[in-house]
Amino acid sequence: MDFIEILKAVILGIIQGITEWLPISSTGHLILFDNIWPMTSTPEFFEVFKVVIQFGSILAVLVLFFHKLNPLSPKKSAAEKQETYTLWKKVAVGCIPIVIAGLPLDVVLEDYLSSVYIIAATLILYGIAFLVIESRKKQPTMDSLEALTYQAAFFIGCFQVLAAIPGTSRSGATILGAVILGCSRYVASEFSFFLAIPVMAGASGLKLLKYFLKTGMFSGEEWILLIIGTFVPFIVSIFAIRMLLGYIRKHDFKIFGVYRIILGMIVILYFAFLG
Repeated sequence: MDFIEILKAVILGIIQGITEWLPISSTGHLILFDNIWPMTSTPEFFEVFKVVIQFGSILAVLVLFFHKLNPLSPKKSAAEKQETYTLWKKVAVGCIPIVIAGLPLDVVLEDYLSSVYIIAATLILYGIAFLVIESRKKQPTMDSLEALTYQAAFFIGCFQVLAAIPGTSRSGATILGAVILGCSRYVASEFSFFLAIPVMAGASGLKLLKYFLKTGMFSGEEWILLIIGTFVPFIVSIFAIRMLLGYIRKHDFKIFGVYRIILGMIVILYFAFLG
């Protein structure tokens, strides 16, 4: 087993764990890293790897929010259990757009829009969008998950479809959409986390199925890389989620907008002159 490949899997796992929940595009960062220091495995395996390792991030959400997401908890009253069922219904409504348009769109765009320049452009575009939206002096109308309407959940799901373009950021698109629709930053972030569970689980399962049908089973080395690449994001995501929720209690998302713009410009300059 090549130590360098293990190191790359660990680094990619760290990148995934941090960037999945921050609105700065995990897929974009993974693709950029692979362009600079690629894995020696096949391109087909990397396509599976960068999606399947998201499962570790999903597990972190389930662990951190297990009580809130569990409608069968004996510690909840009947009213609280009903609220949890309602939350899952809103998540289901939010998944409708991605099921109808997102997954087919992802298949079409995956081979055509993974260019580093596309990633740079979307990083900058959505970075500007965050700065513009956060400059408004508008009070949120939905400051709790209970106040989140089914209509808002559906339209947040529509924003999630935009993440089919690498560099957009699934969490970035949903958080930005939720804030535009009137959600508080905390509610926007939490609902984005919960919306990710079925979407990312479905994407991981679909990617695995396509790989198995086309290529067959993973080699022993590939299994090791996948396990490492999934475990690392699980640990890192726990800290990243806590950090983000703690940060937005007192701050806005402008810092992420600035980061996206700076990174996008660095990417353009790097690949234009050194890549």
